[in-house]
Amino acid sequence: MSGQKTVTLSADGLAASLEAAGQEAGGSKAKGGLPPVHLWNPPYCGEIDIRIARDGTWFHEGGEIRRANMVKLFASILRREGEAYFLVTPVEKLGISVEDAPFVAVDFEVTGTGEAQELCFTTQIGDQVAAGAAHPIRVEQPGPEAEPAPYVMVRDGLEARIDRKSFYRMIDLGSHHQGWFGIWSSGTFFRLLPSQDLDG
Repeated sequence: MSGQKTVTLSADGLAASLEAAGQEAGGSKAKGGLPPVHLWNPPYCGEIDIRIARDGTWFHEGGEIRRANMVKLFASILRREGEAYFLVTPVEKLGISVEDAPFVAVDFEVTGTGEAQELCFTTQIGDQVAAGAAHPIRVEQPGPEAEPAPYVMVRDGLEARIDRKSFYRMIDLGSHHQGWFGIWSSGTFFRLLPSQDLDG
């Protein structure tokens, strides 16, 4: 989005604008209580100086957004298009910066065992998602010496990076299947590492 115009708004002003736009749209909510951003096709209005840091912290014009309800509001209208991220209302689309993934999975609860096991992740803003076919887990290995980077799909192309402590807990719950070490959740086996990498 280099070279695009930058929109200057206060975080409070943007929140008020988003709330007003939602009311004008009838306050419609999609399944799960989220606005139906996938149905909105507003014009692109430029970039706004909002950044989601690698640890999931939201910043506006360099300052941390500390109000949890404001972060939740912005997160509810977040949309991904290719590798770009936008805040979308019925009347405007604003580009933002995301350093890694927009969410961080900070914990999970496990129920069941074996193939009947289910992992339900909680993000830094309180969203919950059960890993499964519709919400897959994936692991990136940036390099032979780099630490694996695990993610779980939250919704509509928006992922949560699984934090280190949760990833280590997943490893403890893992098992081998068809030459891979991985984790079962909701009847799906998610590959984490080749079994041979753990030999010895």
